[in-house]
Amino acid sequence: MLIYLHGLNSSNQSHKAGVLHERLAPSRVLVPSYPAHRPDAAIAKLSDFFRGLREEQPPIVVGSSMGGFYAQYLARQFTFAHLFLINPALTPWDLLRGFEGTSQTTAYGETYIIGRDLIESTRKYGVDTPCDGVPTTLFLDQGDEVIDFRIAESLYRDCGRLLIFKGGDHEFQHLEEATAVIREAVIREEAARD
Repeated sequence: MLIYLHGLNSSNQSHKAGVLHERLAPSRVLVPSYPAHRPDAAIAKLSDFFRGLREEQPPIVVGSSMGGFYAQYLARQFTFAHLFLINPALTPWDLLRGFEGTSQTTAYGETYIIGRDLIESTRKYGVDTPCDGVPTTLFLDQGDEVIDFRIAESLYRDCGRLLIFKGGDHEFQHLEEATAVIREAVIREEAARD
């Protein structure tokens, strides 16, 4: 089973979620809905979601952007078979300063304020030392105009599998390549269960 965690202003109906459903069929892909723009509520809802899974085997988890940030934290609270991060926002307390003010979720049109309280509330979910044995693969577009790919590269250079693509952007233009790698992991996990 694979679980996809969407980014800050996205939803469980995102383009990436649709591609994963399509490319990984007939494997089970779950995409929980959660308020990515409210860190405490996001972690609470996702923690309830993972606690509620009734699978015998740990899931494969894919997190994009802010979903990658939450996935990295949750991988230390729950057991994941593998963690895949797509252009992850691993230091949102730095990143979000550049976006202070009113923002809007693209999926639901909900407006919210990116302010000091929201920004600071992300710090408690940061992972200072990601090299703790959680198997992790990162997909990074060098052309990401929102998040400097070098942040994730430096955090995971000694412990993660780094797949860095020239060009691209924050939307991530190398989803086909990433999905092929993810599909291999899903097939391996499913074969191990049989």
